[in-house]
Amino acid sequence: MLVQLGLTSAFSDHSSPRGRDSVTDTAVNVMVTLMGLLLTHAARPLVTRWQWKQLRWLPLVPRVLGMATVLALIWIVAGYGYCYGLIGLPWPSKYNFISIMALSWFQSTWMMVFWFCVYFFYHIYERLQRMQIEQLRLAANVKEAELRALKSQVNPHFLFNSLNSLRALIDEDAGRAREAVTRLANILRYSLQSGQVETVQLRDELQTVEDYLALEQIRHEERLRVRWEVADEARSQLVPPMLLQTLVENAVKYGISTRRAGGEVAISAWIQDAALHLRVSNPGELAPLGNAASAKAGSSTGVGLRNASERLKLLYGDQATLQLVAEPAGSVTAEVSLPCRALAS
Repeated sequence: MLVQLGLTSAFSDHSSPRGRDSVTDTAVNVMVTLMGLLLTHAARPLVTRWQWKQLRWLPLVPRVLGMATVLALIWIVAGYGYCYGLIGLPWPSKYNFISIMALSWFQSTWMMVFWFCVYFFYHIYERLQRMQIEQLRLAANVKEAELRALKSQVNPHFLFNSLNSLRALIDEDAGRAREAVTRLANILRYSLQSGQVETVQLRDELQTVEDYLALEQIRHEERLRVRWEVADEARSQLVPPMLLQTLVENAVKYGISTRRAGGEVAISAWIQDAALHLRVSNPGELAPLGNAASAKAGSSTGVGLRNASERLKLLYGDQATLQLVAEPAGSVTAEVSLPCRALAS
């Protein structure tokens, strides 16, 4: 409408007694602007029906130019016809009718083109937003699927090692075997329950680790010694299920089972700098590739540490770490750091 007012002011013959007053000019321009809005509104169903919003720029541009030209022609014919033909307003300009019509057609065409650009840019932006939302939703679904796949790898791996321990015990002592079955039942129940959640309290994980170590101590006897250093405030923190158990299982398998004299497994948990720290140490030497993802890549059951590292990455991103270090001397220590997240009471 501002463009219309500017053109009317520029081409009006103010010295002519036939000139209109400013109120009439404003009313005419408001009416013409509303006619243009009605035309663009009427064009929207056609754009939807012809599926122009799905087209690329190259085929879209000539269609937009063509429709803008036709709509502009309808616009000026309807506007001028109504004002100067139907209701008989005086011609306000010093220029002839054909010149003004041609100029108005050109100006109206580019106004229509501008409106179409705004319209399609808006829908492109809206479509991009929908695509981003779908991509985020897909990424979340993939992340959840990966996490569940990793869980399904952890549980059978743990069950395989536990059943081997139980099989070695059955023929030696039936009473201790029954105790082992009870421990294993507790572990399996925890495994099934925790498989439905992303995190559990550390105290529940510690109970499962105690059951697992009790099974292993029945098998290894005095060769396996355990030292606990768990801060009370750490017990309520949330951790991925089977995370600590995987580290302890790895320590027993590679630090105790392979050594004739056995050794001590030290388990620590504490809170420092708004992070929960878990540490599991066992006798041994660190492999040349000293990271969680590849330290045991050469072994048949190295999947445990790889899965633990990948699960931490999926759940916490760069906020969590898992690494193997050769300290203290003659020992291998698995260290985990993850953000503090306590269960709300």
